[in-house]
Amino acid sequence: MSKIRIDKVEDGFHEARRMAEEEEGIGRRPDGWQRYIIPFVAICWSLFQLALPKWLLIDSTYIRAIHFAFALALVFLNYPVLKKPCFGLKYFAEHKKIPLLDMVLAAFAAYCALYLVLNYEELTGRYGSPSTQDIVIGLSLVAILLEAARRTIGPALPVIASGFIAYAFLGPYMPDLIAFKGTSVDRFIGQMTMSTEGIYGIPLDVSATIVFLFVLFGAMLDKAGAGHYFIQLALSLLGRFKGGPAKAAIMGSGLTGLVSGSSIANIVTTGTFTIPMMKKVGYPATKAAAVEVAASTDGQLAPPIMGAAAFIIAEYVNVPYIEVVKAAAVPAFASYAALFFISHIEASKLGIRGMPKSELPPFFKTLLSGVHYLIPLAMLLYELIVVRHSPELAAFNAIMVMLVIMLIQEPLRAYQEKTSLVQGLKRSCLNILEALASGARNMVAVALATAAAGIIVGVVALGLGNLISEIIDVLSMGNVVLMLVITALASLIIGMGLPTTATYIVMASLTAPAIVSVGGMQGFIVPLMAAHLFCFYFGILADDTPPVGLAAYAAAAIAKSPPIQTGVQGFMYDIRTAILPFMFIFNTDLILHNVFSWSQGILIFVMTCIGNFAFASATQGWFVARNKAWEVPLFLCVTFILMRPDQIASWLGMAHEQRYWTYLIGLALYGLLYLMQRPRIPRVEPAVEAASV
Repeated sequence: MSKIRIDKVEDGFHEARRMAEEEEGIGRRPDGWQRYIIPFVAICWSLFQLALPKWLLIDSTYIRAIHFAFALALVFLNYPVLKKPCFGLKYFAEHKKIPLLDMVLAAFAAYCALYLVLNYEELTGRYGSPSTQDIVIGLSLVAILLEAARRTIGPALPVIASGFIAYAFLGPYMPDLIAFKGTSVDRFIGQMTMSTEGIYGIPLDVSATIVFLFVLFGAMLDKAGAGHYFIQLALSLLGRFKGGPAKAAIMGSGLTGLVSGSSIANIVTTGTFTIPMMKKVGYPATKAAAVEVAASTDGQLAPPIMGAAAFIIAEYVNVPYIEVVKAAAVPAFASYAALFFISHIEASKLGIRGMPKSELPPFFKTLLSGVHYLIPLAMLLYELIVVRHSPELAAFNAIMVMLVIMLIQEPLRAYQEKTSLVQGLKRSCLNILEALASGARNMVAVALATAAAGIIVGVVALGLGNLISEIIDVLSMGNVVLMLVITALASLIIGMGLPTTATYIVMASLTAPAIVSVGGMQGFIVPLMAAHLFCFYFGILADDTPPVGLAAYAAAAIAKSPPIQTGVQGFMYDIRTAILPFMFIFNTDLILHNVFSWSQGILIFVMTCIGNFAFASATQGWFVARNKAWEVPLFLCVTFILMRPDQIASWLGMAHEQRYWTYLIGLALYGLLYLMQRPRIPRVEPAVEAASV
């Protein structure tokens, strides 16, 4: 491999790492004494959050305000006004020090966020008629929040939130279809900054009480080295199969996605290993990157965390968290199973074999080398599913186990290597402090996204809810399918510029109640859980939607592939996920609604997987051999039969309770397609020369 080639690969890794650091919350790297300020504030935030589940008992409104204050302070300390100097304004793009202006802004922002706590009794007494000081501080807080969101997330969310703020005041002057009575400054400030119906609403509460601990747990696992362990374990299991590195990437990303809320971080953690390996066995750079994009994006679909949205869904739908996990399980794991199938299809198309056993890590040795990483994960799942503790208590207990592991890991390693135990203990303590700081930095974007989305939620609560349902009903002309298509497209467009959590909150506030109500108008009952999961799925899919999908840019940087083509290819792989929300809206068996039998649930899962395999074959042009044009409609028929047995049963005049018998029709057709393609299976797979990485 030439030096130029190595340099290009290293540049790609550095670019992907830079993008991950930006999303993680690493904006400035100050020199001198200032380099301790940001980590100190971040560690204090983590310690505050860790004190809540067990020791610190304070009102939930206080928790939200303190959480928000820490986030705002970190934004202004950590992110400059401009990413790069322009018009000679170097002061506003300073990355090597924290300017005095940003220090003052950080302090003032924290004060504005804490104003509700510092004056709680007085504010509750004058909620309907805020004082001049309340209005000034409230307006300042809204402006500060929008600027903080711009620095952290980008311009899209502040622009959307500003549009809703303008709409709140200009509503009476709008066209008749979208006109509403509007609001006053007093009512707006009371709603947004003096109550729990705006900025300090449910999304920020979930961020403060639950999400932080799960993000911190993920940061600790990553700092301890679990990400590398997961991908090595996946390689040892799957690397020798056809397209092995791609399958290992999918499994590794799925395991990492259990505790990660970031597709970009997922790509950097796993993609730096798997993308070069995929290229080495013969995957083109674009497809290697696209597989990693699809796998890492879908990591946010997988319970138990689901990119932090699982907990917000539970609050919005008002159900126990475990019900969200139950509802999300079949679609998420069926989506991953279909991605495994797609990687197999691609390997078959390209004639790619697995990796030689000599190049793979031995399974049992690899498993044992990091089995301690599985203990806190097992603890978390046990607490959530078996004992059914609250999510925050479950995450806290898993973090305590993780702390013990991190504390003893480095001294044990030092003992094995016969080096200084004291140095090993110092490394452990440093790793723990870095994980505490990293977890807090990771949370900045989530906290700001939930707070800024709270502005939109607050404006909707001012009286727009019914109006939005009416507007959607008019646009869809009362057609449920068209309404779902409009919602999906809106989610994809809005999600191009927003984090997935913010996209879900915005779309759930605007369209989830509308889906339920408009469906009810047409005599079609949509469970609220299904409506929320629909918004969530398309918010996730927006993460790799061209031309903006940042996940595709990160993977393309590693693979040295064109970002737009990578995004398009990744989206083509993710089409098999896009069909699932439409199916579970009409067939709520897929989200296990009113399904209480394990055998029934397993049957639904298996049939959903096979139906998704058939859809993948239809969209990818291959089953066991290249498809004939007339076979594609047959694959789509298999998909429909296996995912909508209720509709097939209805057409055949069967009772609803007999719907599962129609699975036999789909399976028979799928088997017939296999028999038709079997003679066309390539007898000798073409050898593909390994591509240099």
